[in-house]
Amino acid sequence: MAAGIVLMAAAIALLGYNRREDQRAGEEALELVSQIRQEISYRESLSDKEERFTDRDNEDTIVSETELSGDEAVTMIDGYDYIGILVIPSLGLELLVMAEWDYARLRIAPCRYTGSLETGDLVVSGHNYSRHFGRLKNLAAGEDVIFTDMDGNVCYYSVVETEILEPTAIEEMTDSGYPLSLFTCTYGGQTRVTVRCEYKNRGELV
Repeated sequence: MAAGIVLMAAAIALLGYNRREDQRAGEEALELVSQIRQEISYRESLSDKEERFTDRDNEDTIVSETELSGDEAVTMIDGYDYIGILVIPSLGLELLVMAEWDYARLRIAPCRYTGSLETGDLVVSGHNYSRHFGRLKNLAAGEDVIFTDMDGNVCYYSVVETEILEPTAIEEMTDSGYPLSLFTCTYGGQTRVTVRCEYKNRGELV
């Protein structure tokens, strides 16, 4: 009886922790997107490329240029590089995407797993928080996904299909032939919910 009560209390505590983490992730996502949108607007307002990649007055935001999969612009916030904004309208999600992947970064924002926008093979991993990628499984074929890079270039995609992949299926994840793949772990980490997207059209922010 006592053991059962302890287990139940632990389960309730874990549920509360997960909910707090989910809320934290959602609040941080909104704040980060706001900062990045300001940065994109700033870059678009400048015509001299040399000026575009200088430090700003805000010490929390350092603009830099890096070569990860080509000459792509990134913005650094609190020590982390971001490559752009991912929007999934049907899920009400607007999220920053980090340039590099690891488990610590995933707690903050979705991360580029491999590939890039330029090479047409971008794979983005996100935590299964409901305010990150926890609702990917709800996406239906034909729904929109939009990615805006740090130069303000916009790429429009449509969802094609959803796959369930094993954690060991690395090649299937990264060499799918789709220009954009989004994935997250199922609870317990047993499999990967993977959404494949194809190009809808390309354009630039006005």
